[in-house]
Amino acid sequence: MPGLRAQQRMTPSADAARYWRSDLLPGAELVTARYRRQVFSPHWHESYVVPIIEAGGQRYRYRHATLLAEPGHIAVINPGEMHTAQRATDDGWAYRAFYPSVDFMERLAGELAGAPAGTPWLPLRTLDDATLARQLLQAHRLLESGRDALAAETALLQAFALLLTRHAGVRPEAATPPADRARVAAMQERMAADLCEPVTLRTLAGAVGLSPFHAARLFARHVGMPPHAWRNQLRLNRAAQMLRRQVPVAETAAACGYADQSHLTRHFKRAHGVAPGTWQRA
Repeated sequence: MPGLRAQQRMTPSADAARYWRSDLLPGAELVTARYRRQVFSPHWHESYVVPIIEAGGQRYRYRHATLLAEPGHIAVINPGEMHTAQRATDDGWAYRAFYPSVDFMERLAGELAGAPAGTPWLPLRTLDDATLARQLLQAHRLLESGRDALAAETALLQAFALLLTRHAGVRPEAATPPADRARVAAMQERMAADLCEPVTLRTLAGAVGLSPFHAARLFARHVGMPPHAWRNQLRLNRAAQMLRRQVPVAETAAACGYADQSHLTRHFKRAHGVAPGTWQRA
């Protein structure tokens, strides 16, 4: 695609992703992937997303803006923020990504500040920072190789310290009135209480004193997706937590409100690029 940086051309091939974990980054997933056909539907993560594009190009929707991540760019996403992803070149894109937990980022920010620093907020854009990208890639490769834990942990902390000191800030105050924020939070709490229980829009709206139309519009404006889509994503996040604990896929599907294992698999692949069993075996 014209406008993308010079890069090593990717050979068209089947989509491939390897999810894995490291004791040096507790509570986090890491992934090494290349995609040509995969399209990630709107979804969100409870963790941060820190992907570094190695080849090709990724186009993604984030906070009502369409962004382009080129080789060397870091397409950061904050926790709980809806986003999509798809190829921006015919050959697709290859990347390495960290999914660090909020706890890890808060602790590191506090250590850098010498005092509790709250939850870091990353920019709502791609980061074009060659030094940071190089350090993140080095840390990712060292973690993946598993040969030198001391070098890997040092590189990891240095890279994320650079990310936070150069690019992190404080989350902007929401323009939504407090009463509306409370209504949205109440609807989220109601949907999260029992993921297997059928919930209607009329039920949600009645609980916060709104009509179904106004409840749906308020929720989508504040969250970035309609209530049913948010609840589906919450199911996926709960499923990931259970799979991480090695709960069988079929049991996970039933506990999270899916009709069966294949129902969970279809939704999981749209959000993670791999089947839940493959993700779990990481």
